[in-house]
Amino acid sequence: MNAQQKTIAQTCLAASHDGTMNFPSIVAVLIDAGFEGYAVDYRRGTSTYYLPDGDSVELPAIATPTPVAAAFRADGVEAAVRSAQANAAGYSYRGFCEAVKAAGCAGYMVSFSGRRVVYYGRTAECHVEHFPH
Repeated sequence: MNAQQKTIAQTCLAASHDGTMNFPSIVAVLIDAGFEGYAVDYRRGTSTYYLPDGDSVELPAIATPTPVAAAFRADGVEAAVRSAQANAAGYSYRGFCEAVKAAGCAGYMVSFSGRRVVYYGRTAECHVEHFPH
């Protein structure tokens, strides 16, 4: 991974935190930079960005005080996703992270080629969200 790709990953992560880029814009920038996806691990507090050759860069994720709930509630994760997609009043990525963690989401994996996000809980239960068409 070159320095420019690492900078792009850092810039996209910061933009999600400060709200200056939405999810579709971040995906487009990362794809243009050659990434195939990324993963957020709420328990470790990391975001990892992957290239197709297996190279990756791990960055510190946004920290929130909400612990990952023991029980996974797919309906809670889905509600948070719908709120983000609608850009509901008061939406923030921090708020999204807190909502999905409260719903038992331990992390999620974004696949650009698969056009989906897999949200998973501590017991490996999951909710799959396909990219809108």
